[in-house]
Amino acid sequence: MSPVAPGQSDSVGIVRVPFSELVERLTGALRKLGFAPENAALCARLFAETTRDGVYSHGVRRFSRFAAMVRSGLVRPNAVPVRSAQCGALERWDGQFGPGNLNAWRSMGRAITLARESGIGCVALANTNHWMRGGAYGWQAAEAGVIGLCWTNTMPNLPPWGGTTPTVGNNPLVLAVPRAGGPVVLDIAMSQFSYGALESYRDRGELLPVVGGFDSVGELTRDPAAIEAAQRPLPIGFWKGSGLAFVLDVIGAALAGGQATCEIAQDPLRETGLTQVFIAMGGAGAFGRNPDEIAAAAIQFLQSSQPAAEGARIRYPGEQTLRIREENLARGVPVDRAIWEEIRTPISP
Repeated sequence: MSPVAPGQSDSVGIVRVPFSELVERLTGALRKLGFAPENAALCARLFAETTRDGVYSHGVRRFSRFAAMVRSGLVRPNAVPVRSAQCGALERWDGQFGPGNLNAWRSMGRAITLARESGIGCVALANTNHWMRGGAYGWQAAEAGVIGLCWTNTMPNLPPWGGTTPTVGNNPLVLAVPRAGGPVVLDIAMSQFSYGALESYRDRGELLPVVGGFDSVGELTRDPAAIEAAQRPLPIGFWKGSGLAFVLDVIGAALAGGQATCEIAQDPLRETGLTQVFIAMGGAGAFGRNPDEIAAAAIQFLQSSQPAAEGARIRYPGEQTLRIREENLARGVPVDRAIWEEIRTPISP
């Protein structure tokens, strides 16, 4: 199907917007918020690509919150990272409280450059903001032909295993492998469902497909609203996810010299000063075996498993993203009607 015209709906409350139009509108809104042209264009593209690829909870749905943080001064629209220390292929950078997605994109870009020079590169970033969709930087690495690994800490929003109040971050972890037929990209939060995913299920009036957390009386539930109210999402792997979230936070803060989760404000509109790590591996000539061939064989074996449900398909990480991307480019990117109208409305600095 060809892209539909802006404003046309394919379901109640949703409009299908051509990708180029979405980028253009977001760019204009960012320019009105004081972003320089280059920064506005890249930031807009990253927001739009996130929604295009089906990660609806971290794309344009977050734009209003992002704009509010720009207006409050917590996000500095034209700040750029500066290097503060270097030890071989490991570098420490200060994000200067710039836009989180721009800082992350530039940091992974620097890690890729280091990997092409030395076979591996690591950028540890302090004083940054929410990176929005972490998978974007995995795709960035894989499409550049290197293996990518990155993570971020967050405000305390996940109870540790055995606890009922949030004292660890739901710290996303991304791993990516280049592949000609489509990169393998795993983008996971440390809870079974991220807060963004819980919000999406709640807004659609749907139960989660599996239990995703505890309600206010400590019972496991599939009700996203009950989990949000209790602030008790279920860590992946129970105690294992809780432990992984904690260790990622400590390692990141140590490498970057930045804040740990215990030092970050427990308020989405004041969640700033985050710490992130970006690693790229396998620059030109560094691989002993071609990762593309390995991934192809591994995917074939993965999908040889007998599906548990008749007619179901076993997918490798990243496969669904490619399918959704193709569909949304053809039909238009689905955007909540109210959000689209807000984006189209002139923004005052």
